Amino acid sequence: WQVIKRTYKTLRDSFLLKHFMHSALLSPLLPRKIRPWVLRKVGCHVGKDVFIGSHVWIDAGHADLIYIEDHAHVTARTVLLCHKRDLSDYYVGDDYGKLPYKTGEIHLGKGCSTGTDSIIMPGVTIGEGAIIGAGSLVTRDIPAWTIATGRPAKVVKEIKGYIEKLNECKNNEIKKIIINDGKRKCNTFFQKKKNFFALCQE
Repeated sequence: WQVIKRTYKTLRDSFLLKHFMHSALLSPLLPRKIRPWVLRKVGCHVGKDVFIGSHVWIDAGHADLIYIEDHAHVTARTVLLCHKRDLSDYYVGDDYGKLPYKTGEIHLGKGCSTGTDSIIMPGVTIGEGAIIGAGSLVTRDIPAWTIATGRPAKVVKEIKGYIEKLNECKNNEIKKIIINDGKRKCNTFFQKKKNFFALCQE
């Protein structure tokens, strides 16, 4: 009975991934509606308002190890890989094909973004708000609110908070900061921005 259930799930998941992830008829709904729904159906843990780009490849056999939090962006051709060969006991003369596999969970934090053509390896956590550059190979955890790129991916920049940015203003340009319900409007330094966190006035 377990074999039948497993076979049915494999066939169902293959059908969903093949015909619903890239349907031309459903294209207006694909990134935020259809693709997140498909990933949930095949076993991934997907939060709210998640964006899934075209030709994203998931490790369907280990879909339950993939966690995508609210507002995350998984852009086109991202690979989420949850298994790999265990090389800890691999020596000269060994047969690579006989090495065992090891698996690991992938966690994509709230509001993070994976760049186009990036590969996320098993056991990786990408922190909240982190941005992964296009074509990156992510082999280890990326801290929240950082930008990482490269093969392997390394942090190249830390994203500053609003208050830190304000503190960098020269000659006391901003004399008053009013915190108001998580929004800010700025009459000087951030003139054209909307929905900011702090209200600044000269």
